Amino acid sequence: MTRFIHDQFAKDYLEELLKPYGELQEQAINELKALPSNHPFQKATLELVYNLRQNLRVNQNLEEDDRELIMRLEPLYQQDREQAKLEGERLVVENLLQVRFGSLDNNLQAIIEPLLALPPQEFTPLLMQLSREELIARFGRQS
Repeated sequence: MTRFIHDQFAKDYLEELLKPYGELQEQAINELKALPSNHPFQKATLELVYNLRQNLRVNQNLEEDDRELIMRLEPLYQQDREQAKLEGERLVVENLLQVRFGSLDNNLQAIIEPLLALPPQEFTPLLMQLSREELIARFGRQS
């Protein structure tokens, strides 16, 4: 049993969406996986899964079907969180480049992906210390 009324709503919504009847549930999960990562249905469902998961952690007496559902949707949730993290890092790089150099021309846009290949603790000091020309020379037109 869930702890809060909104948890029950989230659980009921997910159960209705995913129908806990064998192949139908599997088909629903596969359809959810097939949606583009920016699709509103996938985002809304993953947010409900996240909220339910957080609230179920408080309750130690989880039903088996609750645990199974969360475990099956966990990879989708983790993928969504990783994508959000990467989007956040991209925004940081773009904002730092814009603040330092005014606008993002083609040369600066071309160095964003190579910079993102580095961990944030490496790309941040480079963005703060290197000149525009040094950044473009180091990260521009890499193949």
